Order: sequence, then C-alpha cells, then structure tokens
Amino acid sequence: MSAGSTPLIFLHGFWHGSWCWSEVITRVAATGRPAVAVDMAGHGLRAGRPQCLTRRPFDAEALATEVSPVAGVDLDQAGDLLVSQIKEVGQGGPVTVVAHSMGGAVLTRAAQLAPDLVAHAVYLTAFMPASDVPALAYVQMPESAGELVGQSFRGDPAAIGALRFDLTSDDPGYRRQLCDAFFSDVDPAVAEAALGLLTPDAPAGIALGTTTLTVDGWGSVPRTYVTCAQDMAVRPALQQKFIADADAAFPHNTTSMVGLDSSHSPFLSSPGQVADIVMKLG
Repeated sequence: MSAGSTPLIFLHGFWHGSWCWSEVITRVAATGRPAVAVDMAGHGLRAGRPQCLTRRPFDAEALATEVSPVAGVDLDQAGDLLVSQIKEVGQGGPVTVVAHSMGGAVLTRAAQLAPDLVAHAVYLTAFMPASDVPALAYVQMPESAGELVGQSFRGDPAAIGALRFDLTSDDPGYRRQLCDAFFSDVDPAVAEAALGLLTPDAPAGIALGTTTLTVDGWGSVPRTYVTCAQDMAVRPALQQKFIADADAAFPHNTTSMVGLDSSHSPFLSSPGQVADIVMKLG
C-alpha cells in the first residue's frame, strides 16, 4: 500500500474528542480516502467527569480538591489504546496518524511501540517530546511563555490527578480566556459550541509519562510538523523547539514542516486547509 493511499487516523488533544475532526473528516472522506477520528484514553466515550461540577449547591473547594475519575489513566494506557486503534483501522497494515496538541505525546509513544504500523506521523501544533522528557515539562520552558491554558486550571494536578477546567463557569472572563487559548480565530458560535463539548478533566498521567525513543523505533518513522502561527496554547517558539530537538536527535530522518496562520484549532477555523495538507502528506 502506497503512503498516499494509507488510511488516516486523527487523534485529538487534551479535553477534546473525536468530534473536533468532523469538518476535516468530511472533506477527506469526500475524496474516497479512508479516514477516522478516534478518542484518546480518558476522553470522549472514555471520559470521566468530576461530580463537583454538577453537584448543587456548587462547592468551589471540591472543584479544586476532588480526585479525578481519570486520575489513573497514564501514557502507557493511552499509547496501547492508540496502537490497538491503528491495528484495527489498518487491519495489520500501516496508517498515517495525525495528532493534535497533547495527542502528539500519545502518537510518539505509539510510533515507538509499533513503528512499522505508522506510515507517517503528522503533528498538528502538537507536543512532540524528546526521549525521556514528559510533555508537561515543556509547559514550564521559556518557549512556552504567553500560553493561556495553564492559567485556566482549577486545582492542583498532582493532587487531583488531572488538568481541570471549570467548564460550568458563568464567568465571562474565564470563558473568554478558554476561547482565546483554543479558538481565537474560530467563528464565535462554533467556538462556544466547541467549548461546551470539552471534557473538564484531562489525565495528568498522560502528560507526565515519558517515552524512550530509538533510531529503529520512533526515529525511523517519517514525520511532518504543522505549525500554527497564532497558537496561544502550544506557542510558536515551542513548536520550533520540538522540531529542532527531534532533528538534532535523529538527523538521518528530519522533520518536514508545513505552516498555517491559525490558532490552536485549525480543524475548526480552516478545516479545508488541514484536509489538503494531510492528503498531500500521505
């Protein structure tokens, strides 16, 4: 099977679900290319919601202290799940995997576990962590300065086991901050709808996990990084660091680059462009 005819799997980032790819999938499917979006461990149909968000009267202290129902989900589970999804979709053959944001850390693990099953790894403004470095560590690096996501967390991730948003908040400033972080160039009505579909808890264990990368594992898989110039979640400088670090570690297999002038969510603001890029990559 040639790269251009491999099935496509789309993996979302933290707090999102397979739903976020619907506009891209529609365009890809119209060409006859097999394509499917899948849910990450702890998200979508595998998500868990803290009781404090729906309990009344609302308890702000519980919001910050209730242990997340997805606290036990880690990178091992997320990587194994993606590998199983790749095997199911590809029927034992290779697939092209497109990962967004924190989904990149999961793709990296899956590609290291099963490099022969990943024809092309596509990182859409995604975390592409170096060997043995947790994705969460990058949030503290200088290249991440100005990001808006961390400012929206509620509770201590180490205590509750999750990166938590208060998605039931009626504070217009807080909701605007979330929209600015993820959907700044998305139609306001679509951004508000997407905000309502987010999962409040993302498993901290996925972001804290690490993957040891090898030349014959992840280092052997063709990869492309799609940068997003207006991203307020994964900042442009951090995107460039991911690329530079990967190329320094695996100079025999450097990263192809494509640029978009978009926010963190081009699958909603410019789905046609995302579909075109992915279709051309293989």
